[in-house]
Amino acid sequence: MKSLTSLWSCIANELAIRCCTSATRDITTVVSRTEHEGLSFLAISLADYGKAIQKWLDLGLVDPWDSTSFKRSRLTGFPVFLQGFLGRVFDPSSGVLLDNPDIEAIFALRQLTLMFSKMALPRETPNGVSTAVVSARRERHAMSGYVQCEQDVRRLDTLFDPLHLERFKRMSNMLFGDVLARVDRDIHFARLTPKHGPGAVADRLSSNAKWNLRTWTSRLQMGGFPAEEFLIPNMAFKPYLEDELNILEPGAEVPVRVITVPKTLKTPRIIAIEPTAMQYSQQALFRSLRESLNEDGFLREVIGIDDQDPNRILAARGSLSGDLATLDLSEASDRVSNQHVRVLLEDFPELLRAVDACRSRKADVPGHGVLRLAKFASMGSALCFPIEAMVFLTIIFLGIEQELNTTLSRRQLIKLFGGRVRVFGDDLIVPSDYVLSVVDELHTFGHVVNIGKSFWVGRFRESCGREYYDGHDVSIVKVREVLPTQRQHASGIIAATSLRNQLYWAGLWKGAAWMDNYMTRLLKVWPNVAPSSPLLGRESALGYQFQRLHSGYHSPLTRGYYVVPEAPREDFLDGAGALLKCLSGKPWAPFGLPKEDTGGQRVNVANVDDEHLERAGRPERVNIKLGWRSPY
Repeated sequence: MKSLTSLWSCIANELAIRCCTSATRDITTVVSRTEHEGLSFLAISLADYGKAIQKWLDLGLVDPWDSTSFKRSRLTGFPVFLQGFLGRVFDPSSGVLLDNPDIEAIFALRQLTLMFSKMALPRETPNGVSTAVVSARRERHAMSGYVQCEQDVRRLDTLFDPLHLERFKRMSNMLFGDVLARVDRDIHFARLTPKHGPGAVADRLSSNAKWNLRTWTSRLQMGGFPAEEFLIPNMAFKPYLEDELNILEPGAEVPVRVITVPKTLKTPRIIAIEPTAMQYSQQALFRSLRESLNEDGFLREVIGIDDQDPNRILAARGSLSGDLATLDLSEASDRVSNQHVRVLLEDFPELLRAVDACRSRKADVPGHGVLRLAKFASMGSALCFPIEAMVFLTIIFLGIEQELNTTLSRRQLIKLFGGRVRVFGDDLIVPSDYVLSVVDELHTFGHVVNIGKSFWVGRFRESCGREYYDGHDVSIVKVREVLPTQRQHASGIIAATSLRNQLYWAGLWKGAAWMDNYMTRLLKVWPNVAPSSPLLGRESALGYQFQRLHSGYHSPLTRGYYVVPEAPREDFLDGAGALLKCLSGKPWAPFGLPKEDTGGQRVNVANVDDEHLERAGRPERVNIKLGWRSPY
């Protein structure tokens, strides 16, 4: 814990010099409160203060009651903590935002308060108590929230006005009619290509065992995913398939497995692990849907599937001009009703049948048993991301129509709102003039706008992990893990290396120097390397250093630590499954091959990984090893 407060103190002093103020009393406060409150002060209390400051920036006024865990001035009510930085952004006497606030001070406030907001839970709390107790309590709370969200969606479905569904259907058909018709044709003419992903599945099959999948569902069989076309390489294996195939009726289907994954120290993220058969089929539909969306010029401009940069560009523009708002949704995917998705696809019967067939209807929620789902899908479904984006875009334009009190044509949408509306997951960008109507429409359809992370009044904007104020990028560097104390903590060493280099490129050079001293004591070997080097080391604008030349290639070599992933566990595959895997094109690189080496094209895994039938899957852990490698 002392290492984290020392790093914070170093960065606080560096930013204080840049802002012509002092952080001495602030450092005393952080050290003292961390000793008494532990990591929760850094990751929760300090982060809540940072979120309050973001809200003040948007409102243009300090609200002292948003920072009740920090002292306030008796005379003015102005927060005392970080007041040297706050005084360069807000008027200390009135709390009103200055006409020309110091951008450096805004960055400093965000860096010093939100630096630990995304940190993962360590193994033990400072008093030696296992964090398993803490994480179990937070997991139970998260699961209860998941169930409550499900109940909210179910209740809304029973109360929803049919007139709203008619409006939703008209707008969605206008936006996505051609796209959905293409996917519908792909299903009709059997042009879908499924794939297995590298992640876990609800039926706990290993990576290679997925290719020998023999459990199918009657819904998939009748919904456009016949087992004889999806589970065997050719019809010569059909007799073997018929002997081994197990077709599950709807009541016997495997439910999705709901789990938590780290998000912040305060709240875990909930995802749902899909059964193998469902995930396999969902990937086939996802590929067709993504290709169809990318073929439409307007939809490619307003919906992001792979690229977050357009959202960030629009957020920067909105922070400068104020004409664009950024919205963030709470529990976005879990509040997309299956009934709304059915209305979206109603006029495309084969697509509707296929989507319904590969949608899991039940979820196994720890502490609550198996529940029937009213939501379309949780994070974990391959169709969750594109379908929710289509739903959100439809609702956005319904809100704009409500504000204009008119019905818009597709040509008008393209002319008036191309480059002004953008959806990437639950990150929405809309024109500020229509934001209140859009928010109302989102609430009408059961979605919850996260007011703390949505901005449209002031000059602060946030989208897709980047933050901007008045056109300036004020994004910060975040500590993701507790700093390692031993060289054997490989994942911690990798995270600390990334942290050091992010600090350097963010211009926090004293913080980077502090990390250099820390890592040098820990590793002994800490060379200067280029960003593309396989070695763990410090990146620098001055370039890399090398100590000798390769005897054969005469290329530079440097001694340092590099990452060695453990080989995946043994996972033998033969027979029909092996042939199916070898004949299946895979758009991702197999273990051991850098993704860029594939050129983004389909590759035959048998040509690039001669052990893929013996070992498969993600490595369970990584190690670091000392050796000679290229510094660039």
